[in-house]
Amino acid sequence: MRNVLWIVVLTLSALPVSAQEPAVKVQEFADHIQIDTDALQARIRKTGYVSGIEAGSFVDKKTGSRDAGFGLHIMDFLLGPGYKDGDEYGRDKKYHGDLPKHYIEGPQICTQAKKLEPEIVRGDGFVAVRMKYRFTKGHNGYKAGSLWEQTLVFLPKVRYIVCSETITSANDVDNLLYRIDMPGHVKHKGGDTFEQIYLSYHGMIPAKDFARDFAPDERFLYQRKDDQLPQRMIRAYQLKRNGKVGPWIAGMTLDPGTTVEAWCHQRGYVCFIQELHGRKVKAGETFGAAYLVGYFDDVASMGREYDRYKGSRRIEISAKTWTLK
Repeated sequence: MRNVLWIVVLTLSALPVSAQEPAVKVQEFADHIQIDTDALQARIRKTGYVSGIEAGSFVDKKTGSRDAGFGLHIMDFLLGPGYKDGDEYGRDKKYHGDLPKHYIEGPQICTQAKKLEPEIVRGDGFVAVRMKYRFTKGHNGYKAGSLWEQTLVFLPKVRYIVCSETITSANDVDNLLYRIDMPGHVKHKGGDTFEQIYLSYHGMIPAKDFARDFAPDERFLYQRKDDQLPQRMIRAYQLKRNGKVGPWIAGMTLDPGTTVEAWCHQRGYVCFIQELHGRKVKAGETFGAAYLVGYFDDVASMGREYDRYKGSRRIEISAKTWTLK
């Protein structure tokens, strides 16, 4: 019997790498893609509410935890500072504070693009999903046509993904912003889904501080000062389920200088809006940011992983490899 077993072991170990179980598994369906690593499971929508990771689908296999919001790394639209007469941007200060903005290009990708065609890239030890959308509506004298591109990289043995987006502008704009949800909004009733929030530029905030609605500029607002950038740009919430405290979900913008404003306020849910770039651009110019989004046991581990990649702004994929630049 020992000899038989020994032969089986030799046969399995001799299998070529291509015949072994892939490090990252992909299942493709009509309306979504499901990605499984040894540490995570996630779904990416093709239709409906699109961009980033689908709400409730991001599973930490270590603890069984799921995200508690509307999705992770979700894309909105292009903006500029200040109000414009006749512009449709909301002026309700409960939702937008005294932070005047106007639309440059839309629509809001997550709610109105309706359909994306993700590209799957299988590399050596990773799977990347790439999505793109060309804006179809120009506002305030700007033409439509800017290109949004998002890349999500799934890796074995880690509980986070590496992700990025780029915008290639169709217009000359004096000050161009784009808006995302990072890591993602948090649904809750009286703080039942999360224990606390961590903002690297502020500190810890208990769930009870989100018991009532308040405006973005009333509490916890971040606004960029180029001569006083924070060491890290980390925004995270610690999950809670059935009264038990779980891991953190963090969204980490790897170059702190790319973030212009970051909101963390209560409007029926915890609203984690982040606005980026905020610089003059020329038509044809490309800019963006890169992130880590995922599960962490504590703030210290967030900082360690952040510092490995700090300063990166984009993901490059070539042949069978990926890199952060």
